[in-house]
Amino acid sequence: MILGTAGHIDHGKTTLVKVLTGVDTDRLPEEKRRGITIDLGFAPLVIDGAGTIGIVDVPGHEAFIRTMLAGASGIDIALLVIAADESVMPQTREHLDILSLLGVEQLIVAITKSDLVADEWMALVLDDVEMLLAPTSFRASRTVPVSARTGEGIAELRRAISDAAVRIPSRGHDNDLFRMPIDRVFTIRGTGTVATGTIWSGSVSRDAALILRPGDRAVRVRGVQTHGAAVVTANAGERAAVALAGCELADVARGSVLVGDSAWIGTSEIEAEIELAADSPRVSSRTRLRFHLGTADVGCRLAGARTIGGTEMAARARVRIVFDEPLVSRGGDRFVLRYPSPPSTIGGGRVVDPYPPKRRRLEPVEEGVPVPGSGSATDARLAGLLAAAAVAGIQLPTLPVRLGIPESGVASAARAIGAITVDGRIYATEVV
Repeated sequence: MILGTAGHIDHGKTTLVKVLTGVDTDRLPEEKRRGITIDLGFAPLVIDGAGTIGIVDVPGHEAFIRTMLAGASGIDIALLVIAADESVMPQTREHLDILSLLGVEQLIVAITKSDLVADEWMALVLDDVEMLLAPTSFRASRTVPVSARTGEGIAELRRAISDAAVRIPSRGHDNDLFRMPIDRVFTIRGTGTVATGTIWSGSVSRDAALILRPGDRAVRVRGVQTHGAAVVTANAGERAAVALAGCELADVARGSVLVGDSAWIGTSEIEAEIELAADSPRVSSRTRLRFHLGTADVGCRLAGARTIGGTEMAARARVRIVFDEPLVSRGGDRFVLRYPSPPSTIGGGRVVDPYPPKRRRLEPVEEGVPVPGSGSATDARLAGLLAAAAVAGIQLPTLPVRLGIPESGVASAARAIGAITVDGRIYATEVV
């Protein structure tokens, strides 16, 4: 289980993490010198009844929003930190928007530096927080005033984290394909290249054969650690450090992905459902955007001549997104879209098909279009893919990636719609 911080610069995120865990996540000399977080920081948090939770501490400065996005991907619980002496600030709002776009469901608000303000001022800050959350899915989130200096509220905050943790469903790992977006890479003398990240699906064990994407570099797992301790296997929802054989430090970077199956392919085009925020700039096929998924950050544009956004209302559409470089994605993945200049978050969406068939134009998105991985919609989604494929069928191993479900779920959906498998390809009954 992963908890990620969020909030404006100098609101006390790193200090609060240190109080909770005893770990100073600012490890770079420049971070020590400047007194601000620049890169992602990591620490284990032991919570009674919830076990060990991995914490990802993100920078709050607007110049490092790309780093924040890499850290926010894959978190289960968000800890939005707001300083009592400043209240809600610009990056508070943008970070909250990003958490919503990424589909984070559990949020806790920590009001830090509570010892610096009077009760009357604290009441105003609490009103600000209530107004901030009111139009979002986080409106019922718990708010806890805390002080790192006096310890006020820390015990209550730990209880709030514990309560949120029990509401997080298990990600599961049986029969699912392994994927771990990489957020940090380094070398250790005697060990070699080590990549760290949050495991999004599946599991990884020592001596496992993996593939480094994008690209096609085969690597072998020398060892696995979680929270600094060697383990036999690390599972979905855990942070892991994976020692790799078969690659050098220069071969791996933040944004790379470790996968356990050749069904994961880096592609230059996906089909997606997007939503642009109200008052966002107009976006057309000529508009250059930044696409953030997992720890990856790539340039992109929308295929075709459609123009969307630029109104007082949020705009929603089914689109093709074309990348400047190959990117690994899965049906159902959440992503964020940012405008490069001036830098701003303008919206986000969900991957509908990471391997879309070729066609000239896309119809507008329809209400009720099945979303990959959304339970009962899976049968309809598979039926739609097979109908579009017609007599060509679909390679069976790609469906866990396209549908966003484990292999066992693909088999169940295929039985439900009466699909037929022949020589590793799957077909709709009516075309066989």
